[in-house]
Amino acid sequence: MEDKLIFIVDDEPSILKLLTFWVQEKWKYKIKTFDRGGGVLDALSDGPSLVLLDIMLPDINGVDLLTEIKKVNSNLPVILLSAQGSIEVALKSLKEGAYDYFPKPLDYRRLEPVIKNAISNYDLIQELERLKHDLEEEYKFDNIITSDKKMHEIFSMVSKVLNNDITVLVNGESGTGKELIARAIHYNGMRKDKPFVVVNCASIPRELLESELFGHEKGSFTGAYQKKIGKFEYAQGGTLFLDEISEMDVSLQAKILRLVQEKEFERVGGNEIIKSDVRIISATNKDLKECVDNGEFREDLYYRLNSFPLLLPPLRERRRDVILLVNYFVDKFNKKFGKDVKGFNKKALKQMYDYEWPGNVRELENTVERCMVLTDTELIEENVLPPQLLSSNGSGSIKLNGPLFSEESPIIPFEKLKEEAIRHALKVTNGNIVEAAKKLNVGRATIYRIIDKYNIDAKR
Repeated sequence: MEDKLIFIVDDEPSILKLLTFWVQEKWKYKIKTFDRGGGVLDALSDGPSLVLLDIMLPDINGVDLLTEIKKVNSNLPVILLSAQGSIEVALKSLKEGAYDYFPKPLDYRRLEPVIKNAISNYDLIQELERLKHDLEEEYKFDNIITSDKKMHEIFSMVSKVLNNDITVLVNGESGTGKELIARAIHYNGMRKDKPFVVVNCASIPRELLESELFGHEKGSFTGAYQKKIGKFEYAQGGTLFLDEISEMDVSLQAKILRLVQEKEFERVGGNEIIKSDVRIISATNKDLKECVDNGEFREDLYYRLNSFPLLLPPLRERRRDVILLVNYFVDKFNKKFGKDVKGFNKKALKQMYDYEWPGNVRELENTVERCMVLTDTELIEENVLPPQLLSSNGSGSIKLNGPLFSEESPIIPFEKLKEEAIRHALKVTNGNIVEAAKKLNVGRATIYRIIDKYNIDAKR
């Protein structure tokens, strides 16, 4: 408690003396005392954690001073003290933002836990404010690593939609940073103080996705033992990011369309109309118009979601960013692993630059992390690069007569090769089974079979 500062504001010397004894000597807080209101506002820069404030001061009414304190720091807890122990005074104090109200003579046994709880609550609010500020800083467009002209054009376009609710559809290959752009839109826009909620439509079984999005009422289906709040309700006032929107079942798309148009929905099994104030940002790695043409996606919903389309270029089309991102990730993982790696040597950097990066920025990050774990040298050498980079011919294809296999290489069982290929594909696609199957050119059933056989965690 010794690092917590409490202001005590009271014009009665006996009260100041008693409060000083209890707060400083007994409860071990730092204190600063005032016998009048003047000077309190200027002293707030000292960073008090709580103010004990008498209502009847010689130069200002305590409730008026409370109002001024709240203008400077709306979260700072203020406990009002008064000899006028009336309900009217207490209610007015609380209405103006007081944390609590104590009549005189003070009950010190009750005052101590109230002070403790008020400061704990204030610390929590301060921490949440810091985290929110950190998020806003992290997702500033200035902090997104790129020197590519196309990406800067995208940022310029995005700046036009930050403070309105137009629906945005982000197109791009897996790993290009679609969620990063969605978060940047949210945390730089007018909804930044409200929730940002992510739903990956490909990772949730289709029969459960409706309940995940809209919630359900108790008893609405087998296993619905209690009412569940859906993601749209959690995101109220904020942003809902629908990733891999193309994987959503057509029957569910109709309900999404109604929400977009009418701004209302019902929980599964419910009759209550719930008003929705949520901004929707969608993302897909497929050509959604092609999905419409194939009857896999509703045309009316497509046009609703595609009001403001953004197309993120793959990493192979902005190769200058590879070097920037490599340096950024080296710094990031130096901090994580407590290392002092200077970067990659020239040969390794050339391999990284020439590689096609089918998994885009996500694959690049995973590769740098792997190399940082394996290296024991100041500069990362090419021998710690993963096989697909060493065997790349510049187009991302593998040369079977290259470094991947040689006459000295042991013969690896084919089933083991499949296992490793699937593990790598799941890591590159961040556990997206649909995308992994597409990259490997195999059916999803094959992926599920290998996952089950070798107990693979798709998210790792």
